[in-house]
Amino acid sequence: MLSLRDFWRRHRRKILITAGVFGSGYYLYKLYNAQKRNLADLERQLADEREHDEHIKAQMQVHFENIQRIADTTTLPHAMQYLSSRIAEELDLSQLTERLKKGKGQPNTLTHSEKLELWDRLKILSFTRTAVSVWSMTMLSLYIRTQLNILGRHLYIDTARGLESSHLLQEDVDLIERDDQKKFLASSDFLANHGILVLISDIQAAATEVLKGKQLGDIFNTVTLHETIMQILDLFMSRGSPHHWTDYLMPEDARLYKLATGSSSDDRITTDTTKFELLMEEARGVLSSAEFGRVLEISLKVIVDTLLAESSGDSIVSEMPLALLLPRVARMGPILFDESSQNRFIQIIGSLSEVEFFFTLLYANMPTS
Repeated sequence: MLSLRDFWRRHRRKILITAGVFGSGYYLYKLYNAQKRNLADLERQLADEREHDEHIKAQMQVHFENIQRIADTTTLPHAMQYLSSRIAEELDLSQLTERLKKGKGQPNTLTHSEKLELWDRLKILSFTRTAVSVWSMTMLSLYIRTQLNILGRHLYIDTARGLESSHLLQEDVDLIERDDQKKFLASSDFLANHGILVLISDIQAAATEVLKGKQLGDIFNTVTLHETIMQILDLFMSRGSPHHWTDYLMPEDARLYKLATGSSSDDRITTDTTKFELLMEEARGVLSSAEFGRVLEISLKVIVDTLLAESSGDSIVSEMPLALLLPRVARMGPILFDESSQNRFIQIIGSLSEVEFFFTLLYANMPTS
């Protein structure tokens, strides 16, 4: 017992220091292990989050591609076919050409001034028909893509979030949302139903101004024809208020359009902002953006280039008087609406890098200007 006390007294300091060292080492070891476990847990969590993010990105990419495919194969062909029929109806040149043919076969039926007036009208309306077709086909293609990408993003986000409601309530919400979605997509026919007459009038005014110095005997070639069509489109686009093109495509007040087209809830008009109105407001904001204006400008030029290149391949013009060119100019418009299910002009617009980038940003809900 005494020896133990003597040992403690002689070696107490060493024992305490040794115990302290071992204690500190053990504490540091435990701290290191805890930190190591925390780092491992954090790495697993980050890996899981990265995997989840990659999965979400992959889902969004597939969903985005599906949206574009719907636009190309379903929505656009239907809307384009209807738009084409409305343009053909409102810009029917058959009566003018028949009167001119009749006057040529029966010289005494038309005076010289009447012939000149008919030719002048045919000149203006032929270019008007082509310019209207180019602008409306291009714009409607971009607008429907805008609609589907806005709607697709909202639907994807709503689905990803999920709804914490009862099954019955979920069905009620879906019914209301489907009604708003249907009205939103149906508004793509606003141009053909309501905006087409004003559009024709405004483009005709631009065509009249551009063509007033061009005589029927003037010699045209592909370059001259291209310049003339682009001058009409540029003059039309430069007139009016900034981003005035939205007025041809959609109503200024979505609530009035909703009431005019009718809905399942017409009997209870409320002041609450509906999903349909929010979607229309968002679409108007996109169409009014500076970036959309640049995309539209690029698309119009590419479509005119392509149309003239194909027309030149059909020997439409090398060097010929304007009078002989007019019937062929009038036939250029309908070419833009051929093969409605696999329209090459629609595909060209969709494949433009500027268009792809614009709609990628739109789908991701990033700023467009």
